[in-house]
Amino acid sequence: MTSSVYRSPVALRDMFSANLRTLVRGQRSISQLSRQLGINRTQFNRYLSGESFPRPDVLARICDFFDIDARVLLEPIDSIRNTPPARPRSFLGDFVGAGIEFIAEEHFPTGFYRTSRRSFEAPDRFVLGLVHVCREGASTYVRGYDNAQAMAQAGLPHSPHAREFRGAVAEQDEGLTILATRRGALGGTMSYLRRVASFENNYWLGYAARTVPEGTRGIRVTRLVHEFLGTRIANAIAARRTGGLMAVSELPEFHHRLLQPSHAFR
Repeated sequence: MTSSVYRSPVALRDMFSANLRTLVRGQRSISQLSRQLGINRTQFNRYLSGESFPRPDVLARICDFFDIDARVLLEPIDSIRNTPPARPRSFLGDFVGAGIEFIAEEHFPTGFYRTSRRSFEAPDRFVLGLVHVCREGASTYVRGYDNAQAMAQAGLPHSPHAREFRGAVAEQDEGLTILATRRGALGGTMSYLRRVASFENNYWLGYAARTVPEGTRGIRVTRLVHEFLGTRIANAIAARRTGGLMAVSELPEFHHRLLQPSHAFR
């Protein structure tokens, strides 16, 4: 027979808070750590002080971040042999590592986005598209399809298989960067986005730069808009039906305002 030891809620909270205080010693600041984990700073302080337990999904985020398992609730850190007390630092850990994991939902929600930008190949036209933002583990990704008409004009294959692109999202101090490419590392773009004031707080504005040599026909950098549509498939289908390669006058009103078509990008 196996014996079990009863641990009161107070004892569990005390153990977790002691372990969490040990784990955070290697972090630059509690505020930054809270943002990376997507946890309210006040709530995180309650975990540190032993006043509260995290929900299971929040506990999973904390465990993934520190490369620890749920025994962090039951045993002192030093006795958990299969994991270190803190995530090891890689060569780029202090530079980009903090930005590529645990992007908070409120900073860039999971779901569908309507996008707009000037066409790289035909600068007198604009592309209204659709992307999906998803999460897998601690990472945030985007997926979408380049416009078929624009790719055909550029002499590129334009089947759905050839047009699909995927990318990774990284958080910066004042915005987000997205590095995306089509299958086979073809047709890459680097985008920067920052949330802008709007009625529903659902717009991001920045720019997209395609990874092509200088002197390539068309343009290489242009303004970019992302409009969050939510998670409903019906919203995505409606946006897809109205998208495509179009004249500036056909752009949705707020997209037109943010893209500033008559002002050169700087």
